[in-house]
Amino acid sequence: MITKEITVQNQVGLHARPATFFIQKANEFKSSIWVEKEERRANAKSLLGVLSLGIKGGTTIKIVADGVDEEIAMAKLEELIVSGFAE
Repeated sequence: MITKEITVQNQVGLHARPATFFIQKANEFKSSIWVEKEERRANAKSLLGVLSLGIKGGTTIKIVADGVDEEIAMAKLEELIVSGFAE
């Protein structure tokens, strides 16, 4: 299991469109992936779960990946967040 804190770079955070990109990327991997904001945790493969966290731009989140492809999953999700979801 690996954990990493990442600051959401885009201005609007994980609203519908970026959240969709995020969960699509998370679903490419076999590992279990979770997103944590403060004391709350959501399945990174669930659109409603990710949206329920209310992640705004500039927020630092924690991503937890556990499974056979956890390292590549973490790298790809971090790359997506740091890019600002190409917005």
